[in-house]
Amino acid sequence: MIKLISTAAVVAALTAPAFAQGTFYIVQDTKTKQCTVVKERPTTTTMVVVGDSGKVYTTEAEARGAIKTIKVCETR
Repeated sequence: MIKLISTAAVVAALTAPAFAQGTFYIVQDTKTKQCTVVKERPTTTTMVVVGDSGKVYTTEAEARGAIKTIKVCETR
């Protein structure tokens, strides 16, 4: 039983940082209508998360690629 618990603790310790590293959001400034990629979920009312129901991207490159597919982020 102790071996099982210690194994589970080691697995949890090794996988937790992997989940915490990749949090990127695509947000739009409500005044300028420009979209950007940010590392933290916005807390102000002037920035809103857009695309795929607030999807969290694991890499910045993935978010930058996805920003091109979101209609409200298209440049005019």
